[in-house]
Amino acid sequence: MQNSLEIAVKKGFQEIYNVTIESVEFQATKKDFQGDITIVIFAFLRFVKGNPVDIGTKIGEYLKENIEQVSDFNVVKGFLNLVISDSYFVESFNSIYKTENFGFVATKVNEKAVMVEYSSPNTNKPLHLGHIRNNLLGYSVAEIMKASGKKVYKTQIINDRGIHICKSMLAWQRFGNSETPESTGLKGDKLVGNYYVKFDQEYKKQISQLITEGKTEEDAKKEAPLLVEAQEMLLKWEAGDEEVVSLWKTMNQWVYTGFEQTYKELGVDFDKNYYESNTYLLGKDIVANGLEKGVFYKKEDGSVWIDLTEDGLDEKIVLRADGTAVYMTQDIGTAIERFKDYDLDELVYTVGNEQDYHFKVLFLILDKLGYDWAKNLYHLSYGMVDLPSGKMKSREGTVVDADDLMEEMTKTAGEISQELGKLEGYTTEEKKVLYKTIGLGALKYYILKVDPKKRILFNPEESVDFAGNTGPFIQYTYARIQSILRKATFDYTKEITNIELHEKERSLMKQIQLYPETIQNAAKNHSPALIANYTYDLVKEYNSFYQSVPILGCENEDEKIIRTQLSSKVSEIIKSAFKLLGINVPERM
Repeated sequence: MQNSLEIAVKKGFQEIYNVTIESVEFQATKKDFQGDITIVIFAFLRFVKGNPVDIGTKIGEYLKENIEQVSDFNVVKGFLNLVISDSYFVESFNSIYKTENFGFVATKVNEKAVMVEYSSPNTNKPLHLGHIRNNLLGYSVAEIMKASGKKVYKTQIINDRGIHICKSMLAWQRFGNSETPESTGLKGDKLVGNYYVKFDQEYKKQISQLITEGKTEEDAKKEAPLLVEAQEMLLKWEAGDEEVVSLWKTMNQWVYTGFEQTYKELGVDFDKNYYESNTYLLGKDIVANGLEKGVFYKKEDGSVWIDLTEDGLDEKIVLRADGTAVYMTQDIGTAIERFKDYDLDELVYTVGNEQDYHFKVLFLILDKLGYDWAKNLYHLSYGMVDLPSGKMKSREGTVVDADDLMEEMTKTAGEISQELGKLEGYTTEEKKVLYKTIGLGALKYYILKVDPKKRILFNPEESVDFAGNTGPFIQYTYARIQSILRKATFDYTKEITNIELHEKERSLMKQIQLYPETIQNAAKNHSPALIANYTYDLVKEYNSFYQSVPILGCENEDEKIIRTQLSSKVSEIIKSAFKLLGINVPERM
């Protein structure tokens, strides 16, 4: 519609004023005025001198005369509000109603791929609330990009080596009495996480002891026997010591099994896992090549650096004096490896905003090394998630565990549902499934409706509210529509053409039309919040329609059919949009 209007407006200016217009600015008509689409007249004043109201009126008259779909218009100051005919909305809706997977674009055969990295946990502790936001964002962005027509690979890099892993291993060796997930009944990631906390507790005791013996705090931290042993263990691992490597494999496997359960419960998945134990040596050869090309330089102590001061950043080390890699080195190597592994066009890193600077430096280095795809690297930076109780610390064991939170959300959903008392006729198993659908839907929606860059204060009770901009409110509307459709015992698939629309039907049709554009915008901006808030707006529009006009109680057969069709399509879009957010919808509630 916008395209044909733009052509007609340009033609109108040519015929009326004999001027060529470059572009036309459209916007949605404000709710206070009559109209469906607005043309901004002010933008034309550089081509045509005159009163904006006069210009708007002449163009409005021209469009009404020459464009069948423009049934009326009004001019408010420099804004031309066009009223689009019912026939256009009905015709457009008929086409949408017949379209399967409305809003989705099929992937082209030779389309280059996008890789989305998310989760990327450490194997010394279970996943926590921060990981939940990371996983939900990464998974949803991947699904939205798929819907927009991209080929997508989901991936994570598992941080399975380093001093922090050795701390858990050493603590288990020292205090574990050979306990296993099987012998304790604990998930493997939780068992290993307990020993990470245990290490910190015992390490602090040793520091206190050394300080009472006269050491400075700084020396005590460095010389505490537990830390020294953990560092020795890391050296043994790097040297391939059989006993250390065997323990490392065993404990990591406990953690992987635990992670898998959490991912399954959360409803996220991956196409490929990368492991830091395989990638930590990558990038050294790239640094050597960059040194030859003059991208990097060597300091007197033998360490290798890059000077980014002219780019508004600072100097950054890429190789230590002893020749060992830093995180930047392996990130350079891993990025190059991924573009070799897959025919990628874009790589999206889902990582918290405390790493903003790291990614600026990484992308700039890859650009300076001559990789043309460096301009297609994107850091999906997100704010932290806080709870009313405050900040979380893994090593002190004050983290909000992901599994516990999901269980708590399911329990809260159950309590609220029982209070509302709408579950007669449900079996115990059906209730269990419903509580989980509502609880996880509430959690996911609450997190994803917020712009990724913003910090979130997560309030579990608020998220499970059945009113307002929440997951359960939208799920409830979906279930309500399913109830209407179950009662519709007539054939409502017939195409209706010649009908006068109620204003609420028009508003709902306009909101439905925005879905494809919303998917494209959400993909382009890497923002599930755009999908979440579109769905809320759609549901608000539907509920207003539902309260204003009869649906199944309509006496006019054509009205009854088109209103049932509208209900059906809205429920399809809710289900489709929520799937992009990783949220399920209940058939009844």
